[in-house]
Amino acid sequence: MSEGPSIQEPAPAGFGFRRRSAGDAVETWDVTLDGVGFARHRHETYGIGVTLSGVQRFFYRGEHHAGLAGEWHILHPGELHDGMPGDAAGIAYRIFYVDPAAIREAGGVRALPFVRDPIARPGMLPLPSPAAVARWSSPDDDLQEAEIVGALARMLVTASDGPSPTRPRHVDLPAVLRVAHALRDAPAGDWDAARLEALSGLSRWELARQFSAALGTSPSRYRSASRVRAARRLLADGRSLADTATAAGFSDQAHLTRVFRETHGVTPGRWRSAQHAPRNPVIPERSRARA
Repeated sequence: MSEGPSIQEPAPAGFGFRRRSAGDAVETWDVTLDGVGFARHRHETYGIGVTLSGVQRFFYRGEHHAGLAGEWHILHPGELHDGMPGDAAGIAYRIFYVDPAAIREAGGVRALPFVRDPIARPGMLPLPSPAAVARWSSPDDDLQEAEIVGALARMLVTASDGPSPTRPRHVDLPAVLRVAHALRDAPAGDWDAARLEALSGLSRWELARQFSAALGTSPSRYRSASRVRAARRLLADGRSLADTATAAGFSDQAHLTRVFRETHGVTPGRWRSAQHAPRNPVIPERSRARA
């Protein structure tokens, strides 16, 4: 690994985001894009957001989609997607990244709900109210986290077209969650297949199949996403990209940059530069539906 100083990559104009709240089950982000967008990438979580202004265009499950102000978008874990403004006016949106295990528990379902249409329009679903979404911005509030996950779980279960297409006949959820919690809590650990087999009591092949069915992504991708989450915290604390890569479990800075872009659609340097405090979200009147 190079020990030289890292160069902070400048953020393009009109590109910014701020983490409003975070917890084990959900992260809340406010994003603004003007003339730029996110490259195609995948999350290990559900991505459930509401467009606050502008037209949001994105590629998802082999098709291109457009969401208008007041409409919601629902992205299933592990699905390739991007995101960008639909016109020169730019876009602003609030998005919630929710742990699939929390959705299963809060929704009272045995399998992950799968929503085929990624655009949810007012009047068609029990969408959270504008007042609720505006209130969901307190950092590290576990009671608010429970409210958010509960509301979004109800929305997903109502909109669901059935369980995820990858659902197997049986899932040993406690075994899967033991692995997920270990990867999340110690992302820089030496988590090879043999160690995860011992932790779960499942073969590496059965673990991969059941993990994907239960949480919508593979153990490998979940490990990468957990390391990226650790890297974000280190970067926010002012650590260099090189130091962050080592501390978060990546082989070097180039490895961090590649994986960060795969999971966030942007490099870690741009992510660090682009953080700012967007205006408080105001959801258009047309989105007012029951909470």
